[in-house]
Amino acid sequence: MKKVFLLMLVLLLAALAAGQTSLPTGTAVKMKLENTLTTFSTQAGDAFSARVTEAVVVDGKTVIPVGATVQGRVTKTSEPRRVAGKPTIAIFPEHLVLPNGDRFMLNATLVDTSRGRGTDVNNEGQFKGAGHDGKDLTEVGMGTGGGMLIGGLAAGGKGMLIGGAIGASATVAHWLGKHRSAMLPAGTELVMELNRPMVMSASAGQ
Repeated sequence: MKKVFLLMLVLLLAALAAGQTSLPTGTAVKMKLENTLTTFSTQAGDAFSARVTEAVVVDGKTVIPVGATVQGRVTKTSEPRRVAGKPTIAIFPEHLVLPNGDRFMLNATLVDTSRGRGTDVNNEGQFKGAGHDGKDLTEVGMGTGGGMLIGGLAAGGKGMLIGGAIGASATVAHWLGKHRSAMLPAGTELVMELNRPMVMSASAGQ
């Protein structure tokens, strides 16, 4: 009786294993964001969702189909005033929901977006917006030059130095006071990679 039970258990485990597929660490999942995220209106804890745009296939079988939904939350938004600072949006995916309603825990990190022009994604999966640019440097230069001109006209060479310092200070203060915002509009393409293997039903994507 004991041998029969063990045999049935082995067959059951084999059947379960045959019906499952493990997606390895590093598997890329491509998707499009469904709601807009910004550093000036989105807060930590707000939800986000994205729709899978490219099927994930293993051994010829679709495991994550197009149309599956990735759900998660925003963990950080910031708009630094520092010269070297960059606005940041950090998102944390939590679940993968298949079209048939099956729901799986998702442990993944954002690695790329379709946003360009000075933006990037750091090694912590945080989206970094563009920082201060050449236009800002031009503003500082113009402010400094303008101060020097006014000071020079008023008091000669010494006035030029004083005027330059005043002009630069005022312009830098204005520059540092400006917020640099980051935005991930709805429709932005995102690429996430699994941080650990993900076990799913081999027929889940059928």
